[in-house]
Amino acid sequence: MRHNKKFNHLGRTASHRNAMLSNMACSLIKHKRITTTVAKAKALKKFVEPLITKSKEDTTNSRRVVFSHLQDKFVVTELFKEISVKVADRPGGYTRIIKTGHRLGDNAEVCFIELVDYNENMAKTAAKKTTRTRRSKKNTATAEAPVAETAEATTETTEEAPKAE
Repeated sequence: MRHNKKFNHLGRTASHRNAMLSNMACSLIKHKRITTTVAKAKALKKFVEPLITKSKEDTTNSRRVVFSHLQDKFVVTELFKEISVKVADRPGGYTRIIKTGHRLGDNAEVCFIELVDYNENMAKTAAKKTTRTRRSKKNTATAEAPVAETAEATTETTEEAPKAE
């Protein structure tokens, strides 16, 4: 029975697992989004979120603790300078896992994990699409007229510009 055994070993030794999670965390901080399997993404989420929380307090000790996990000083400086400023008001949940399907070779479940505040596509202030009805001919005729006028206006301005020189 697996009573109280919640830790996923990912089929690796402890040193290999720690090195892999450290490398994946560095890649996530550098690139803001990485593609991996779901099991590794869930393990990475548990690994990197406490480090981001620790980076909110910019002290020497917190930098040393984060560096002991990541072992890359450029990533540590980016985490403390850029990411911690952006997530300062967020109380947790700094990463998002989005499943993308199954890998072709071994049918493993693949996803990408990303930092939440760095995806502009998922932002709440996304632009709304204009809906168009299929059968209204009046609206399409009036919508095409301003487009034609603006196209003529731009050609006139481009023709006048070389004459001015």
